[in-house]
Amino acid sequence: MKKFAFAALLAALLPVAAHAQDAAPDGSKAFGIEPYVGVLGGYHSFDRDSEFGSAPGHRRFNGALLSGIAGVNIPLGAFFVGAEGNATKGFGDIDWEYGAKGRAGFRAGQSGLIFLSAGYQWVNGRRGWSDQKDWVYGGGIEVGPKDVGLDGVSLPAGARLRLQIDTYDFDSIRPMAGVVFHF
Repeated sequence: MKKFAFAALLAALLPVAAHAQDAAPDGSKAFGIEPYVGVLGGYHSFDRDSEFGSAPGHRRFNGALLSGIAGVNIPLGAFFVGAEGNATKGFGDIDWEYGAKGRAGFRAGQSGLIFLSAGYQWVNGRRGWSDQKDWVYGGGIEVGPKDVGLDGVSLPAGARLRLQIDTYDFDSIRPMAGVVFHF
């Protein structure tokens, strides 16, 4: 069921390129390199039939997350490609998660981004759960202050709100939200 819900969410995130810009009105360049860092929070819930399985007394492997991310985007006119890494502290059954992924998408609206991503994630369990590693897929949006009517609140390309959803080999759902600082 989670696989179908995740696929429907990704389909909903696919943008209409009509709003994409050749140069972002927030002052960022149409071509160049845009590094960023951010902090996200969320929850990771695994299916019972994932490689983590289920344990006596546990319904399934899951836990809250606090994640630090760093990456770089390369704008290509109305599109962009990039790479991102994360180090994530887990709570509950998850001790730590680490990962790296590539992303690609559209620059949309005044300062927004709509993207899909894919990469590799390492998940360290606690309380007798094993450590695992596998592919991670996802998508999301970033919305800057100009997109919500707050012109002049941050520097060009500055802070953006990010909402994303990932899945660990289509065996989990991992919604995350936070703030990303572009510079």
